[in-house]
Amino acid sequence: MTLSTLIKTTFATSALLASSLGFAANIAVNANGNDLALKGYDTVSYFTKSAPTKGSDKYTAAYNGAIYQFSSAENRNLFQSEPSKYAPQYGGYCAFGVTMNRKFDTDPTAWHIRGEKLYLNLNKDVQKKWATDIPGYIETAQGKWGGIKGLTVEQIEKVYE
Repeated sequence: MTLSTLIKTTFATSALLASSLGFAANIAVNANGNDLALKGYDTVSYFTKSAPTKGSDKYTAAYNGAIYQFSSAENRNLFQSEPSKYAPQYGGYCAFGVTMNRKFDTDPTAWHIRGEKLYLNLNKDVQKKWATDIPGYIETAQGKWGGIKGLTVEQIEKVYE
């Protein structure tokens, strides 16, 4: 094998590897195997209706590697105009779990808006605990999210065991 062939092969392999990594699941967002975020709930409805509303596959938008569904074209358009305003904090993982360096799934009906940001919790029982000190838990979660954002659940378990 000539040096030229070796360089070309190495370059092609590197390009394929980089390309495949672009399609890897986004572990910073809590989404199902089809990349659907919030279990199909309309993230804008938490702000506009003060209630979780199921979205529809007729109205979708992609953000941070996940697909969000909306109950109306108006809500989809609001999201597209400012997705960071409407997307849940911590990638849609349980906000209380983040305070413990964990990525837990969430119940879209266990939610809270604070400071114009949407926070989700694992379930209603965890939400009750979260409600005992929301500002303190947000401060703690903010400090911890950067350390676990890019890790899988399995990696987190190994690091924080």
